[in-house]
Amino acid sequence: MAEAKNASFEHIMKELEARKFVPVYYLMGDESYYIDRIADYIAEHALQPEERDFNQTVLFGSDVTASQIVDAARRYPMMSEHQVIIVKEAQHVRNTEALERYFKAPMASTILVMCHKNGSIDGRKREYVKAIQSAGVLFESKKLKDRELPAFIEGYLGRKNVEIDAKSTLMIAENIGSDLSRLTGELDKLILSIFGEKGADGSENAKNGRITPQMVEEQIGVSKEFNGYELRDALINRNVYKANLIIKYFDENPKAGSLYAFLPLLFNYFQNLMIAYYAPNHKSQEGVAEWLDMKSPWAAKDYMTGMRNYTGLKVMQIISKIREIDAKSKGLDNPNTPPGELMKELIFYILH
Repeated sequence: MAEAKNASFEHIMKELEARKFVPVYYLMGDESYYIDRIADYIAEHALQPEERDFNQTVLFGSDVTASQIVDAARRYPMMSEHQVIIVKEAQHVRNTEALERYFKAPMASTILVMCHKNGSIDGRKREYVKAIQSAGVLFESKKLKDRELPAFIEGYLGRKNVEIDAKSTLMIAENIGSDLSRLTGELDKLILSIFGEKGADGSENAKNGRITPQMVEEQIGVSKEFNGYELRDALINRNVYKANLIIKYFDENPKAGSLYAFLPLLFNYFQNLMIAYYAPNHKSQEGVAEWLDMKSPWAAKDYMTGMRNYTGLKVMQIISKIREIDAKSKGLDNPNTPPGELMKELIFYILH
């Protein structure tokens, strides 16, 4: 990975929307969603429709050399202020010396977009990175961590004037995962169901632009009763019957949920619960919310319940157990136990 200071996605989009273009956009990383968003926006907005036939070119890194990209970039636009060149699969371009020389003196009338997916520039190519930065924008698109998905979902929907409750957010996050292209596709499906002619189900929730667990169940196929959020809720409240019912459901329907999806969710909760015990005012919901940097005191409700139901010592033991189960799920000191049995072992340990 190159040691470079990357421009943020938000900053790049703000500049593009203001039509403040730079000669080079080098977009790299493991998350294709942001790379595609930037490249597509430039393709659709940098030129007028009537200018694109002669001034917009799409190349593929596996089909062209660095010298051919530079030759195209050095052309002048025809009856337009700019020409746009988008290089897809830029990670396949070899012998980049010609590009490095171009980046040091780019054409002001060319907008060159390099889409380097599934990785980043070799960290040893420091001069190459410096040349890119001197020419324009270097952006690294990183995969979101599981804990970042709820904020992404809420932000994506919020920009489209759609509300969502915490349960629905977690149902979507844990079942769709961190593939943002797939995730946004499912969110767009929910949005379409809301703002269709009759909404998702004709209810007031649909008309008001609010996503509910029932809508997630209907549109995405996630059970509103048997999911990670409900399992987490059962454990917080030490509801043994409900927790075992959910585990039984997952054991019989492995595609609906698995140990691998729930471990991060449970670890995040109990880790924060341990931190809550150290809050200066841990007996106050407001104090815990402030200590955990939550948006509102209401968000700390689950941690207040958790502190009533679990001692600090038990929480430490649970965190240790989650780490043990995580290691076993990866085959460490565990030659035979399947994930379903490991999940049952963990839930039994937490509740007893």
